[in-house]
Amino acid sequence: MKEKGELFHDPNAPEGESLGPEFWAKAEIEGPKVPRSVHLKLDPEVFAFFYEEAKGKGHLTRMQNVLKAYAKAKQAGKTAP
Repeated sequence: MKEKGELFHDPNAPEGESLGPEFWAKAEIEGPKVPRSVHLKLDPEVFAFFYEEAKGKGHLTRMQNVLKAYAKAKQAGKTAP
């Protein structure tokens, strides 16, 4: 975007609100997540569905997003012991 000149920075933009010391006292630094490469066998119709949905590009990202949403939903449904 920078090369295309699509980035815009307004030096007169108002500053956002301060997050305050309470926020920063609880803030934690989280390192970057390194994706794990796996070999996955899929049924042809599953692969075709995502490939067609994404029109070829981004189908693996869509699969990742579906799996991530499923995992979050399952984790949210867990009750603490």
